[in-house]
Amino acid sequence: MRKKVEAALNKIRPALVADGGDLELVDVNDGTVKIKLTGACASCPMSTMTLKMGIERTLKQDIPEIKEVVSV
Repeated sequence: MRKKVEAALNKIRPALVADGGDLELVDVNDGTVKIKLTGACASCPMSTMTLKMGIERTLKQDIPEIKEVVSV
C-alpha cells in the first residue's frame, strides 16, 4: 500500500514544488495516510484546502482503500 501511495504522491508533487512547497509521506495505516507538508506549503493559509481537495481527492481516486489524509 505504501508504494501505491508514494506513486500517487509523485503525481501531485510537481505542482507543490512549483509553488515552493513539498510533502513527505510519514505513515500509511488502516486507510489513513499521514503526510507532512514542507516548504511554502507548511505555512500556506490554503494548505488545508490543498490537503483535502487536492491530495486526498487524488489519492482516493487512485487508491480506493484510502479513507482519509491527515497532516502531521
